Amino acid sequence: MDNSGKEKEAIQLMADADKKVKSSGSFLGGMFGGGHHKVEEACEMYSRAANMFKMTKNWNAAGAAFCKAARLHMQLQNKHDCAVSFIDAGNAYKKSDPNEAIKCLNAAIDIYTDMGRFTIAAKHHISIAEIYESEMVDIEKAIAHYEQAADYYKGEESNSSANKCLLKVGAYCAQLEQYQKAIEIYEQVGANVMDNPLLKYSAKEYFFKASLCHFIVDELNAKIAIEKYEEMFPAFSDSRECKLLKKLLEAHEEQNSEAFTDAVKEFDSISRLDQWHTTLLLRIKKTIQGDEGDLK
Repeated sequence: MDNSGKEKEAIQLMADADKKVKSSGSFLGGMFGGGHHKVEEACEMYSRAANMFKMTKNWNAAGAAFCKAARLHMQLQNKHDCAVSFIDAGNAYKKSDPNEAIKCLNAAIDIYTDMGRFTIAAKHHISIAEIYESEMVDIEKAIAHYEQAADYYKGEESNSSANKCLLKVGAYCAQLEQYQKAIEIYEQVGANVMDNPLLKYSAKEYFFKASLCHFIVDELNAKIAIEKYEEMFPAFSDSRECKLLKKLLEAHEEQNSEAFTDAVKEFDSISRLDQWHTTLLLRIKKTIQGDEGDLK
């Protein structure tokens, strides 16, 4: 479908909106009033132009037009509309310019936190974290935004949403070998969910992850931690995860890499281990003397 007509129309609309903004601040505009009304009209024109640019997939132009609308909304003291326009700009820029997308989303977050809308601010911190994960591959910055989102969710008593963000942080910290921080997160989330009838069965997974992090740091630490988790959450003792950990500890004590691999394979044949678990298990296995460092 040829959208070149829409693009031309959008460019013309932007030019007309620019003229309106200029005339609203002119001497005559000020004398005869109507400046405020002209700014409102220009605001609407920028938004319409932005949506036309979206139709033609000109994401940069759409983002720039939404930004112009946002700035005018701020001038008019329409905080909510300003934030929405910055979000629209951020969503357009996500498809063409991740740095600009982050700037726009941060501008919206500043407005929402100023308005006390922390749940919405948290949601957009997650959006920024996802851009850092997928587009910028800057995991440290992704972690910072997930942590900020978790803080805002906690403050609003949205504990389930806070836990989801913290689990992302925990997974990345373990990958970056920040094991102590990962352990604290998994223990905290495990303790949060183990008394919840609907969520308690996921506690064994978090204690399993914390145990693997302990194991990499120190075998004795892992032993003590597993005993602590069994005491805190008796259902953990009967879990396949706990039984695997005990087999791995035994194999590690005996420096038996074959027994270690067999225990992992047996577990994996029933419950598939994902990339995260496999990476940590390989790191543990490499601490067995003379090990080649694979799970085959």
